[in-house]
Amino acid sequence: MKRLIFASLLLAGTSLQTAHADLLISANDGKAELVNGVNTVPANPVPDNISIVDLSTSPPKVKAEIQMPTSLVGPPSSVAISRDESYALVTAATKIDPADKKKIVPHNLLSVVDLKASPPKVIATHETGAGASGVAINRAGTLALVANRQEGTVSVFSIAGNVLTAAGKVDLGAPKSEPSAVAITPDGKRALVTRTGDNKVTVLNIDGTKVTLSGRDVYAGHKPYPAGISPDGKFAVVANVGMGGGDNDTISLIDLTANPPRTVDTVSVGPTPESMTISPNGKYVAVTIINGTSRPSDSPFFNPRGKMPVFEVKNMKFVRVAEAPIGRWCQGAGWNKSSSLILMQCMVEQELQMFKFDGKTLTPAGAIKVKGGPAGIATTPG
Repeated sequence: MKRLIFASLLLAGTSLQTAHADLLISANDGKAELVNGVNTVPANPVPDNISIVDLSTSPPKVKAEIQMPTSLVGPPSSVAISRDESYALVTAATKIDPADKKKIVPHNLLSVVDLKASPPKVIATHETGAGASGVAINRAGTLALVANRQEGTVSVFSIAGNVLTAAGKVDLGAPKSEPSAVAITPDGKRALVTRTGDNKVTVLNIDGTKVTLSGRDVYAGHKPYPAGISPDGKFAVVANVGMGGGDNDTISLIDLTANPPRTVDTVSVGPTPESMTISPNGKYVAVTIINGTSRPSDSPFFNPRGKMPVFEVKNMKFVRVAEAPIGRWCQGAGWNKSSSLILMQCMVEQELQMFKFDGKTLTPAGAIKVKGGPAGIATTPG
């Protein structure tokens, strides 16, 4: 009887640990360095890699590092973690030109990382389309989509366990549309694809592994780039990076409960919103504002610090609740599962800057150093 009770407690403990698992993966580009406002390949680049961070500890700690292809180019949604944390997908939109080590050229690689292996390791790679950028996994864990920026397509993969099988491509009908990010609704029936090249957000229909154009394009703002969907599927948020001319840019709120979906609110946030990240509780949006930090020091638009505003989504409107200064040329952000901690990727500092959040204020909480420039990010989906 005691053995049965002990076994039950062990099983309960295991289930509890699984339920509270909380991972963050940072994809770090070793071939990108900011030299007085110019993205430059370093003389001796460190290998591209990912850092796997355990957010369940205080403070969070890097539990593993793996050398593998990654890329700065494209929105920071170049990483996706399966809901059961058994594997991750990482895209690489660029690679060093074999003919000229000082240049980068488009890449088309999707890597599968076994997170349960000890240590974690890459177990497969797949070809997508040129400029493989944003990647998303559906909640059921049966489908993955990859936006291919350099050819105007979205690659489709079926998933069984952690094995991916190519299932075709969706042609957006515009090779220069620059599909950048892709986000799948919680019910798995639709996806949104941002099109930086022609200023659209395309709605896709999903039926199993059949992915098709719905015929609906949403117009959110100029050059929509990153995108995310709330955990309840009621809204999406898109950041519009604009022309990069030093002007303030915007984020937009898309009502997914409307038929058809439509933009219902847009607010100014600052120069170049590189990413936006919705909190796991579905209430808040953290925005990464480059704010001129990647410009030459003598530029009239240069700033020594970026900024991270946080907005609450309330009654289908954005309400600004907090803001904090961040580092230079910052990329993506990730929330812990309790929506109480934000980790911000900053390229120049090569670190994840951490901030505590109580719903009203942001408080600096240290930083985690990484190897290379952190440029792609994902956390365990809820």
